[in-house]
Amino acid sequence: MGCGCYGTQQRSFLTKEEKIGMLKEYKESLEQEAAGVTERIKDLEKG
Repeated sequence: MGCGCYGTQQRSFLTKEEKIGMLKEYKESLEQEAAGVTERIKDLEKG
């Protein structure tokens, strides 16, 4: 399975700071998704 990014390789070993950054981005994405779900539930309950 690939990302379609030809000519680039994903690194195998990330620094601690890189891992932390990636996890923070992932957490933010999950929080935004949860907010969207909450909003959708409220919309459905109204109508």
